[in-house]
Amino acid sequence: MESVETAKPTTGTIPTNGNGKPAAPAQEAVVDKPKREANPNVRRAMIAVGAIAVILLLIWGVKYFLYARSHQTTDDARIDASAVSVTSKIAERVNQIFVDTDQPVHKGQVLIQLDSRDERSRLAQAQAAVNAQRAQAAAAQSNVTLTQQTVAAQATESLGGITSAQSGISGAQANVDVARAGITTAQAGVPAAQEALNRANADLHRTESLVSTGDIPKSQLDAARANAAGAQAQYQQAVANVSAAQDRLSAASTSIGSAQGQLNAAQGKLQESTSPARVAASQAQANAAFATVGSLLAQLQLAKDQVSETRIVAPVDGFVGEKNAELGQTVAPGTPLMTIIPSKDIHVTANFKETQLGSIRPGQPVDITVDAYKGTTFHGHVVAINPASQSTYSLVPAQNASGNFIKVTQRIPVKIAFDNPPADKPLRPGMSVVASVKVK
Repeated sequence: MESVETAKPTTGTIPTNGNGKPAAPAQEAVVDKPKREANPNVRRAMIAVGAIAVILLLIWGVKYFLYARSHQTTDDARIDASAVSVTSKIAERVNQIFVDTDQPVHKGQVLIQLDSRDERSRLAQAQAAVNAQRAQAAAAQSNVTLTQQTVAAQATESLGGITSAQSGISGAQANVDVARAGITTAQAGVPAAQEALNRANADLHRTESLVSTGDIPKSQLDAARANAAGAQAQYQQAVANVSAAQDRLSAASTSIGSAQGQLNAAQGKLQESTSPARVAASQAQANAAFATVGSLLAQLQLAKDQVSETRIVAPVDGFVGEKNAELGQTVAPGTPLMTIIPSKDIHVTANFKETQLGSIRPGQPVDITVDAYKGTTFHGHVVAINPASQSTYSLVPAQNASGNFIKVTQRIPVKIAFDNPPADKPLRPGMSVVASVKVK
């Protein structure tokens, strides 16, 4: 009883032990009382937080589920671009390099200047050869004109010769006709002269007989003799006239032959002068000269191209990704001098599983997240789906006909283009991305 009574007055006070310090049991009672009073509030707070977390998780889960149902997503994707390798088309020494790695360049900008002395010398030689051949071709064409004019003049001359020869033939023919008429006339006079001669000779014989007999005087004999001599002379003249007429006929016939020869010569000259072969041959020479001009012009253009090829320019807008050229280096045709990463045509190559491709079509919108830019979503669209899987392009394609075949899900590259990417977030080939194609 004392112990109980002793314990009662201690209610509301701090008990002490024998050393004057507070007793431990009373201390625990004072501390446990507020803890027991705070536990319901904490429990209610924890339940509320848990409920909110569950609700948020449900909301996020529903959104994720709905997004996953309407999208096909892959993280096997990267940013790509058609890297352009800058090479030289000629073998020459590098004189100047105007750009460096990571520098932006524009299409047509001079990147490298090669030594052009040899090319310029060949250009001057080609230009001189073209000029010389053009002069020869012009001379050949002038010769064609001269040949045409010569042919025309010779044809006119030959026509004149033909006309003259034909006139000569006509005149000679007229002379032949005249000579023949003269022969006829001369021949017609011969019988009369012969008959007159015969009468004169007969009269001379009678007169001689009568003079010898003395029947007529001798003076009549002289007259008979003179008459016979005159008849003889007339007969000889008539014969001579026939011979002269025959000579004139022969001369006229000879003139006809000469005139015919002149006519034949004039006709032959006309045929020769009007032959198209002369002008054609001259024109062929001119054409050959102009064809040579064309060949030399091609060589001149080649020389010009080689001079221009000493200036290596950027084929596209972009950035210098890698530079292999050095000053003084002698480069060969096709040697890579630098690589340009285009600033345009940046796209995503996403390797989707073949089981995902059934609902992917060109033109579908795509959400793109780039690892380099956390919290930023880029937008794009499907451009094309590769016609084969990646393994098809490997050096040793898979042979599925083997007995120990293991089915492996293949991946098909899908090209995705960006829709107006922000300029303050540059996209570089090789960056890892996550692509989600909206298929519903």
